Amino acid sequence: MYELPAYLFWGFLESGKTTLIKDTLSQDYFNDGEKTMILSFEEGEEEYDKEMLEKTNSFVIQLDSIEDLTKDFIISCQKNYHPDRVMIEYNGMYQIEGLMDVVDETDLEVYQTIVTVDASTADMYLKNMKSLFVEMFKMADLVIFNRCDDSTNVGSYRRSIKAVNPRAQVGFERADGREMEMEEILPYNIQDEVIKVADEDYGIWYIDAMERPQVYEGKTVEFKGEVQRSPKMPSGVIIPGRRAMTCCEDDITFIGYLCRLHKTKSKTLKRIINKEWVTVTAQIHSKYNEAYDKTMPVLTAIRIEKAEPPKQTLVYF
Repeated sequence: MYELPAYLFWGFLESGKTTLIKDTLSQDYFNDGEKTMILSFEEGEEEYDKEMLEKTNSFVIQLDSIEDLTKDFIISCQKNYHPDRVMIEYNGMYQIEGLMDVVDETDLEVYQTIVTVDASTADMYLKNMKSLFVEMFKMADLVIFNRCDDSTNVGSYRRSIKAVNPRAQVGFERADGREMEMEEILPYNIQDEVIKVADEDYGIWYIDAMERPQVYEGKTVEFKGEVQRSPKMPSGVIIPGRRAMTCCEDDITFIGYLCRLHKTKSKTLKRIINKEWVTVTAQIHSKYNEAYDKTMPVLTAIRIEKAEPPKQTLVYF
């Protein structure tokens, strides 16, 4: 048939998917006359009105369950409706594998995955359905928290998402649609000659350095971390970092930056052993990371000393 661009809008019921789809369709950059097919897997409070659909050359097909989305269904839609693109309004309670199986079998090509979150109920969902949230965050190109207010912990949410998906963009909107400021108060002084990162602040530093590598360019940092090294890694390179719990005990991720050991000094170590705890003093520079398609911090160690593990070895977001 023909390649069919698909935009996946994914989130729990009443998380703002329909509103975002309608807003996107109304934008001049998107409303270019192409025919848009909306596949909706739920009926929330927000509905699509006939006038808006006509103006944007769009139509909606309501699906009752993921079982209704099949290879034959997509082929039939292409033959009968000839859409130029598809918007998929996908319920966060559904497993994504069913949708991806259909994508693999058809001409659907997912161009962008957008996850919507109602900030007023986010804590409840994170407490009771964290694994579903993490699955969405891992695949997202963009995460939008809506209905935010001054009590919304934007820093905590942003760090949690970046820990599982560094490439995801994260945005926060108030109930009236205005974008929220995301300036975070750091627990250390970035202008210090040596930025000393406390054990409990490692996650904050790791995410902020990832998000704003240009701010840390040429800075010197000191932190405690566990060494990761293996025979597969280049000579003279380690990754000092921490283990972070992003979802549950079965979903612990090691987070750290590549560290070069050229001309590193130490009073307490003759050799650096895998899984050993150390205090690292290093200079930060930035380098393009092909895996994440973005510039990431790279450390050059100045001094590495043996250290005791922190009281709390895991980083929590």
